[in-house]
Amino acid sequence: MPAITQIPNAPYFVEGVINLRGKIIPVIDLRKRFGMSEIERDKATRIIVVDVDGLTVGMIVDLVMEVFRLQEATLEPAPSMLNSEIDTAFIQGIAVKEERLIILLDLNRVLKGEEKEMLVNI
Repeated sequence: MPAITQIPNAPYFVEGVINLRGKIIPVIDLRKRFGMSEIERDKATRIIVVDVDGLTVGMIVDLVMEVFRLQEATLEPAPSMLNSEIDTAFIQGIAVKEERLIILLDLNRVLKGEEKEMLVNI
């Protein structure tokens, strides 16, 4: 993971910014964003750079096992959960690849409108 420069008064889940090939990119911690407990970062921790509605954002994840493309035909809608405590708002769908279930995040819902606006202004 590259060095992250902290930003004063940033939202709780924004770790700061990184310089990626001369471009300043805000970095968010998905564990914090989803209200999950923090864990110690190690050599497996990665920053995935994604586009969210035209905004380039780095997202800290625990581990990247593999990068691959999914065919749209393999995507299933997110099932309605029986347990009302599970928030499926961030789940776009589920894919099956080689006998594995893969949960797909809806990146456009990870950040709210005002949060995106704050990141644009960093």
